[in-house]
Amino acid sequence: MLRRTFTLSALAGLATAVVPAPVFALSEARARGLVDKVVGDINAVIASGKSEAAMIRDFENIFTRYADVPIMARYALGADARSASKAQLNAFTKAFQGYIANKYGRRFREFIGGRVEVTSARQIKNGYEIRSTAKLQGQAPFDVTFLVSDRSGRDLFYNMFIEGVNLLLTERTEIGAMLDRRKGNIDQLIADIS
Repeated sequence: MLRRTFTLSALAGLATAVVPAPVFALSEARARGLVDKVVGDINAVIASGKSEAAMIRDFENIFTRYADVPIMARYALGADARSASKAQLNAFTKAFQGYIANKYGRRFREFIGGRVEVTSARQIKNGYEIRSTAKLQGQAPFDVTFLVSDRSGRDLFYNMFIEGVNLLLTERTEIGAMLDRRKGNIDQLIADIS
């Protein structure tokens, strides 16, 4: 009896050692840390003196590393995401990340000599809102807000607001218009934005 109790206790101890520790919920410090990394990487690209094409590649890498690209792509595709096949969603997600990198990466030149600083954080329903200020040469500072969540299993930003303009909503409108011009043909849209 004593041996059986010892064996069961040993197995229970081993089992608890093998079970992964609970994942800690996203905290303000982790959300702010993520945005600090994003901002640091963006500032490094801005200061690099690289060509526009190289900066765009770097921006795409930053976007895929720190953004919840699949969620953002699904949102941008709107209701059509529900009828798309898994292959189409995967292809659209890949095309969308390049499209965003190209579209917004071209604006990096405006940031040369400037910087982005994180200013505040607050908890929201789906994570944290991290506010920052972009300070560019010869321009008034403007607000850039990141929404951060860990719902996909990693700390990632899933939306941005630039001077109050919702990036995802803007892209959803533009992608929807592009899809309408292609009579709802997702494959054609993917080919055209790739």
